[in-house]
Amino acid sequence: MAIHENRKILFELLTQKAALKQDIAADGLALFKEFKSIISEEIDSLAKKVKDPRIRLYTEVKGDFEIYVYIGSDVLVFHLHNNVFYLPETDGFWNVPYLKNDPSKGYFNSIYVYNFLAESMIQNRVEDLGYLIARICTNQDRHFFTEGKGAFQFQFRDLQTATLKKKEIQLIVQTAFAQAIDFDLLIPPFEMMEELMVGQILQISEDLQLKTGKRLGFKRKEEEDEIF
Repeated sequence: MAIHENRKILFELLTQKAALKQDIAADGLALFKEFKSIISEEIDSLAKKVKDPRIRLYTEVKGDFEIYVYIGSDVLVFHLHNNVFYLPETDGFWNVPYLKNDPSKGYFNSIYVYNFLAESMIQNRVEDLGYLIARICTNQDRHFFTEGKGAFQFQFRDLQTATLKKKEIQLIVQTAFAQAIDFDLLIPPFEMMEELMVGQILQISEDLQLKTGKRLGFKRKEEEDEIF
């Protein structure tokens, strides 16, 4: 292949694919700013109604890419990934005409939603576990879909026609709040607590690093209740 032909291909890649990724990344930042604003609105709305001072309802913005949401005994961490991803060719969404007819629509931003216990953050219990409960993916047209636990598996899956506007963001945020609150902390198995080193018991009044985490998405059938 001639040198000038190589340059032409490189030029097309830079002006089309690379520029497209930059546009999508820039829109991701703008979109996440909207998420942070709506999250704050939802927390403020709840705080006006919930009068119990023991119930945490506040946010901490951690820069352009992250916000912590303290809600009851939980913390939800909304995190915008700073890279643009291409949907794998094996994904079923490629059978949808919207993507099949225009592969450039297959580039997505990703917002991840993690659930931690509030006490894990407040007490800096670095060994405690958190869980990914949702991932929100949006493309250049703000068509979107979600993956995750509970309602995030099926409620927001209409990539063909669904666009991410204020109402949809509000529903996603509310669903994430409900998802976190609905799942409870489980007591660790007794066998895990049987043995402690001398050093651990001496530190127990300060910061005993026993892993704590919430079980998510593993209810028995008879326990299941529909949330949102």
